[in-house]
Amino acid sequence: MKVAVFTNLYQTSSSKILLSTIKKLNNKGVDVFIDEKSNKKLAGGKYASSSNHIKPFTQLDKSFNYVICIGGDGTILKASSYIKNLGIPIIGINAGRLGFLAKIKAVEIDNAINSIINKRYELSERTLIAIFYTKNNKKYKVGSALNEVSITRKNTTSLITIETKLNDAYLNTYWADGLIISTPTGSTGYSLSCGGPIIMPESKNLVITPIAPHNLNARPLVIPDSTTINLKVSGRENEFFVSIDSEITTLSNEMELSIKKAPYKIKMIQLEHESFLKTLRDKLLWGKDKRN
Repeated sequence: MKVAVFTNLYQTSSSKILLSTIKKLNNKGVDVFIDEKSNKKLAGGKYASSSNHIKPFTQLDKSFNYVICIGGDGTILKASSYIKNLGIPIIGINAGRLGFLAKIKAVEIDNAINSIINKRYELSERTLIAIFYTKNNKKYKVGSALNEVSITRKNTTSLITIETKLNDAYLNTYWADGLIISTPTGSTGYSLSCGGPIIMPESKNLVITPIAPHNLNARPLVIPDSTTINLKVSGRENEFFVSIDSEITTLSNEMELSIKKAPYKIKMIQLEHESFLKTLRDKLLWGKDKRN
């Protein structure tokens, strides 16, 4: 078995969890690789002597059986950008904070490894969205997102206007700090913080959530994931930010955007005792009120 490990070494606890996880995997006869950036950082730190036997990788391919992420949800988002359409199942060990995607606690690593090796799990397929821009009648892909694409203002405190069409039919022109296009997976992220709804992972929907809209009647909108969303941005500045999960790029106002469901999905490992409903209860403290 061949496993790729991604980690966030900005968290102090991640290095210890990483080395412990790799040791446990090696003891089970698993061939382990970690991403090159993390390997270099680990080799230059206080755990350098323990990292000499660890093999780095720069790209994933279909020879990998699983991807294990150690960190928070951001680490899983980074890993998904490497996996793309390879269909490699991914599981997250939480070394961060809230963790809607990275749900496995450090004390549960042994159980998680045994479940993976013995294939005692289910796969939850997660929708991604792809974003493109058009310039001079040519279409270019910007990237794909597991959580969300957000369009926000750049170098100004003024609001931006975002003309929005669904399947070429005019919806609205939002006057706001920005706009979030979220997948069901991303509905518990940035969109939720801006008042968007929580959507079950298997739902075939996307969410359009305005960021601090000037008009208070501009509300989040749930749409079918078969919809193509077209956006045109204008404002006092000639450029705006586009954030694709954790990656930010700058585009000019003359570039028209289109966002639609990607042709592939990310496979998340769900262990036997885990479920999305349990995660909601645990992370949002539902049912903790003594009156329930």
